[in-house]
Amino acid sequence: MNEPGMLARIYTGLDREGPGEPADVAWAVARLGLSGRITICDAGCGSGADSATLAELLPQAQITAIEQLPHLVNEARARCRSLANVTVRQGDMADLAGRHDLIWSAGALYFLGVTEGLRRWRGALAGNGAVAFSEPVLLGPPDDTVAAFWEEYPAITDLDGIVARIEAADFELLDHRMIVGAPWARYYTRFEAHLATLRAEDDPDLRAAVAMCEREIAMWRAAQDRIAYALMLVRPR
Repeated sequence: MNEPGMLARIYTGLDREGPGEPADVAWAVARLGLSGRITICDAGCGSGADSATLAELLPQAQITAIEQLPHLVNEARARCRSLANVTVRQGDMADLAGRHDLIWSAGALYFLGVTEGLRRWRGALAGNGAVAFSEPVLLGPPDDTVAAFWEEYPAITDLDGIVARIEAADFELLDHRMIVGAPWARYYTRFEAHLATLRAEDDPDLRAAVAMCEREIAMWRAAQDRIAYALMLVRPR
C-alpha cells in the first residue's frame, strides 16, 4: 500500500499514526533535563500529536514540526493552531535546518536508516543537543508471526543491533525505554474503529487496503508481548 492517495485515505483523521503516548515524551524530556527557551524539531511529526505534547511540557520552547505528507501537514497545523510555540512546516526530515537542543522523531527515523539519519542530523543539533527516536526492535528470536509483522522492515534488529547502528554514526546511547503492550493496544483500538468506517465505503481498492491493515492488527494481537518499539535517547560523541 504505497500509493500516496490510498495512504492519505487510510491515515487521515487518526489521533496518531503509530504507537506511542504523551508519557513517552514526558519521560524523554525529564531524562534529558530539558527546560526553558530551547529549540526543538519534531522530525516526521505526522498529525502533530507529539508536537502538541512537547509544546505543553515545554511552553517556553520553540518547536518546529516537519512533515512531508500534505494531508498530515494540514492535520498537524489544525491540531497545533492554538499553540503559539509550534510552527508546522512541510518538508523533508532528511534535510533539517537550524541548531536544535532536541530532535524528536517518533516512528520515522527508520525511513532514513538509523545510522544514515543520525549522521545527517548531527549538523542540526546544538552543542549539547540530543536525538530521541523510536525504532522497531526485536525482543527475542522472531517466530513466524513476528517475522510476518515486520516483513516490510528487514533492517529490524534487537536492542544491541540498534546500539551498533547508533555507534556507527558516532553517537552514544544515553538511555532507552520500551514501547510495548498498552500503547500499541490504544493505537490499534482507535485505528480499528477508524478502519470500520472506511470499510463501509463502496471502493474495492480501499476495502483491500483496509483488509491489509486489519491483517496487521490481527498479527499484532497474536504476538503483542513480542512486538515493540525502543525509544532511544542519543547524543553525538
